[in-house]
Amino acid sequence: MTHPIHINQRVRENAENLTAALESHMLKVFAPDARKELRRFSAGEAADLLGISASFLRKLHFDNRIPEVHMTPGGRRHYTAGDLLEIRKVLEAGAKTPGTYLRGRREGDKVQVLSFLNFKGGSGKTTSSIHAAQRLALKGYRVLCVDIDPQASLTTLFGYRPEYDFLESGTIYDAIRYDEPLPLSQVIQQTFFTGIDLAPGGLMLQEFEHETPQALINNVQPAFFARMAAALAEVEANYDVIIFDCPPQLGYLTMSALCASTGILITIVPNMLDVASMSQFLQMSADLLDVVSNAGASMDFDFLRFLINRYEPNDGPQQQVVAFLRQLFDDEVMVAPMLKSTAISDAGLTQQTVYEVERSQFHRNTYDRALDSLNLVNDEIENLIQKAWGR
Repeated sequence: MTHPIHINQRVRENAENLTAALESHMLKVFAPDARKELRRFSAGEAADLLGISASFLRKLHFDNRIPEVHMTPGGRRHYTAGDLLEIRKVLEAGAKTPGTYLRGRREGDKVQVLSFLNFKGGSGKTTSSIHAAQRLALKGYRVLCVDIDPQASLTTLFGYRPEYDFLESGTIYDAIRYDEPLPLSQVIQQTFFTGIDLAPGGLMLQEFEHETPQALINNVQPAFFARMAAALAEVEANYDVIIFDCPPQLGYLTMSALCASTGILITIVPNMLDVASMSQFLQMSADLLDVVSNAGASMDFDFLRFLINRYEPNDGPQQQVVAFLRQLFDDEVMVAPMLKSTAISDAGLTQQTVYEVERSQFHRNTYDRALDSLNLVNDEIENLIQKAWGR
């Protein structure tokens, strides 16, 4: 005779077992209480990121124009992200054209706030947002990442454990909650990645979804759609770019991020099921944006782009879907797709990105192919930012 399963007990047991397994995995990947550290970059990588030749970089050292950096026993220079930033400052000071090496905001430029979103989970929002943030930071931009997904995958990729570090407080929720919100500056964490700060996510963010209906009834101000923008206003002068990693749902959190954004990047995997899901997402978004716009929300975006994700160039059906999207949306589909790559997925197994891992950990062609794809996508995003600033 079979006994009935008590679902609440089974779910609790599964949750506890999974938590223990994840804790064990984290202890294998990172030492207890350790924080992630960003690797150093070779002279060739450094020169590429700085936009100069390797020979010119060597001459800068020879002329003592820049500080000396870490030298291997074999006499090779390796650069931290902090070293790159200091070199940028030296190069910018001697540049004929302002913004040649430090391409961030100038006087009169508004902060660029980008939302990576889609209604469907698994479309690559977190992967796209963190790689964009890191590429921009390596190129000298001051970046704030805001994780508004209760699952907090972006926060985890920065080396935090949301289920322990921010179980009851310390997330972006504290800055947008209706009951005595904190200044966002008290929530923001420095990360291991030079140039990137983080407003963490966590399960507490779900409270915002639960509390907003009652706040609307009570007419609490600012309204839900203005709370994220209000929180950002306190710190936006410290950043060139702010990046939202949105949850896979069109709730109050996503709407609040959209109303604070200047640019939208909708990630999409090129198959017809995802396209059909996106069609519903766009229709729902339009209807809800109409509602908040009528309530006084600003709906002025500098750009909206569709980012093709996990693209396989040799997949015939995917090629047809991409052609269909380009015919439909024209130049709103980004020129560069993000290729599906084992380098990206394998790096994720150790909670890293392609910009963090060493090239030697992968087959050279696999790594280079993934890196080239990411750079093309993220440099296209950078160009959109520069264009929004009128450059």
